[in-house]
Order: sequence, then structure tokens, then C-alpha cells
Amino acid sequence: MNAHILKLISAYTTNEISKKQFNDLQQWLNESVENKQMFANYLHFYKKSRRIGLAENLDSDKAWNTILVKLKEPLQLAAAAKKQDFKEPSKPIPLRRKAWFKYTAAAVVVGILASGYFFRVNFFSKSIDDNDNTPIIVNNNIQTGTDKATLTLSDGSEVALEKGQKYVANNLSSNGEEIIYEVASTTKPEITYNYLTIPRGGQFHIILSDGTEVWLNSESQLKYPVAFINGESRQVELVYGEAYFDVSPSTEHNGAIFKVLTKMQEVEVLGTEFNIKAYSDENSIYTTLVEGKVVLDIGVEKETLKPNQQSIVHLNNKSISVISIDVYDEISWKNGIFSFKSKSLKDIMKVLSRWYDTEVVFLNKDLEDVKFIGVLSKKQKIEDILLTIKNTNFINAYEINNNKIILK
Repeated sequence: MNAHILKLISAYTTNEISKKQFNDLQQWLNESVENKQMFANYLHFYKKSRRIGLAENLDSDKAWNTILVKLKEPLQLAAAAKKQDFKEPSKPIPLRRKAWFKYTAAAVVVGILASGYFFRVNFFSKSIDDNDNTPIIVNNNIQTGTDKATLTLSDGSEVALEKGQKYVANNLSSNGEEIIYEVASTTKPEITYNYLTIPRGGQFHIILSDGTEVWLNSESQLKYPVAFINGESRQVELVYGEAYFDVSPSTEHNGAIFKVLTKMQEVEVLGTEFNIKAYSDENSIYTTLVEGKVVLDIGVEKETLKPNQQSIVHLNNKSISVISIDVYDEISWKNGIFSFKSKSLKDIMKVLSRWYDTEVVFLNKDLEDVKFIGVLSKKQKIEDILLTIKNTNFINAYEINNNKIILK
């Protein structure tokens, strides 16, 4: 960020910005998501520093130098991701700047390292009135999601799998965070199946008997063979929900292809990584290809996906559309991150409601369509996320009552 942009932001925060400066600022904001990110956080932390009166007393040189060191390390939230959008600034902000500005910049980076970022797509939208905006929390029973699942065996018996608890059977073992099947195949004509069901507020990792790895998101169910028939296609079913697949290559299984069935589509792969989202309460099935190649078949239409493409199967009219996307936003959930890019608040709260196993009510229906950009940690408490959303100044207040969230 150069000195000119810093001057523009300074003029904006002190209400001394000219029309030309305002236009220049808007042009800079529209250049990238990162610019919007930094601007939004500057505003929030600048206002915060002014309110609590720390700007004059902070050793800003020491604080900012500490942040410059931190910037050279990978961001904590995206450490497990394959792509990193946030890059170190090519030119550090000069230390001779005003103390409040360096404090603000430091706070921005600290905030991103600790809990991500979140802001409105349109910064210059009209904000809500600052009246009656104190959050109301009554008997907050909302818990952060964790590793848990229910294993249904071939005889119909069920086993609860929870973090910290071990389970061992003849051909499988679980430490409460994942379940691993022994490497095996069978020549028997009949296959026995197990089901792994992930409740709201849960997630789980499974390694199938062929070595294929599957990450299951909240409110999902997978049906799969205990052992695949040697030489025949390997087939599993995502009954509902969301799953990320890292498929063991066909070359390691005598050319046997791998298939994933959902309620209306069949995905055929040779050995690849992809994500399927097929929730029961949604009208579309989303398949996102990360690596390799997959072929989708819905009976009346077929499509072949390339990496960084997403297919959308429209259940209402039985059709497929294909778009190019940034796969990071679609698969970040398996790495412990919520990543939203121009998502409506309604869609965002639907994702959060599954992970935190809560009900969300919009008192103001207009809020449902407001779009946001943000990256949040799945380890955060729901109160912290709601406060982050509220600090965008677009929702007036929120209320937590037992297991229900009310947005006002």
C-alpha cells in the first residue's frame, strides 16, 4: 500500500476527503478483494482505537515492527490450504506515519491472524442506525462443532464415534476423529455396506479399504462397502450432505474406476480430488474438481470437468451448468476455515447453522440478500462470529436464545 492510498484512507476516516480523492479510493477498492479487506479492517479498528483512547499511548513503532515480522510467516488460518490469497505488502507502511494509523494497521493484521476477516461487498451501502444494537444472550447453548459421527454396521447396529474415544473391530479402527478400514478387497459376489452419518455440529474423516480418503462435513451421510470387489468398479454413495474425496488411483486397483452416486448424479473418476455438495434442503448439487478429471452423468446429460471447474446440477429441470471458480472457497471447510466470497448472509448463516447446530431467524428479511466477503475460523465461538458480522454495521443487533439466533 503506497503513501497515496494511506492519505486517501486518512482523509476518509477524518471526513476531509475531496470528491476526487473519494473517486480514487473507490477505484482502488474495486481493484482487488485484498484492498477491500484492508480498508474494512482499517475502518473498524480505527474507530475502536478512537473510542478506547489507546492511539496516543501505544508504542506504535514496536507494535508495527512486530507485525512486519509476523507478515513474513504464513497466515494461521490458511496454513493447511494449498493456495494463499493474502500476500505480504511489497512496501511496508512507513513508520513515520501517525501513531493511530500504525496501530490500526497492526490491529488489522493481528485480527486477520487470529480470526480472519469479514466485510460487506459494497462498502458504501447505507448502514443501519446505531440504535438499540446491544446483543441479547439468554441461556446460550450453542457449541462449536467437533469430530463426531455415527457408524452403522452391516447388521444394523450403531456405534457412536466421538473425539477422544477409541473403537476397534475386526477390519476397522477409530480414534474418535477418523475411521480407518484395513486395506482389503473381496471376490465375493455380494458386498456388505456400512454407513457413516455426521450430525449437525460434526465432521469426520474416513479412509476406505482401497485407500481413498473422504472428509465429511456437518449433516452428511456416506454409504460405502466394507471391502470392494476385486476388479470391479468401486462405488460409494453420498446419501446427502457434503464430502471431499481424495481417490486412490485406478492404476493401483487393476484399472477399477471409482464412482460416487448422489440422488440424481453419478460421478466417475480414475484417481483425483474433488468436492461434492448435495444437501437435502438445496435445489442443486455442486461438484468441484481440484485435481484430475471427472465425468458427471445425470442420465439425460453428461459433462466432463477440468480442475478449477464446478458443475451445478439443477434438480428442478434436470440440467447441468459448468463454471470456473476458485476452489479454495469451496474446499476450505475441510481445513477448518469458512471462506465466503460474495455470499448472501442467508447462505452464510445456513453454513454456520450446520456447524454450530443452531436455528437462525431473520427478523428483517432484507438482510438475507446482503452479500459479504469473509474468512472465519471454524474454531471460533458463534458469539465472536456474530459480533464480527455486527461490526460491519449492516445488521442492527442479534439475539441468542438457547439454540436460536435472531438477526435484527
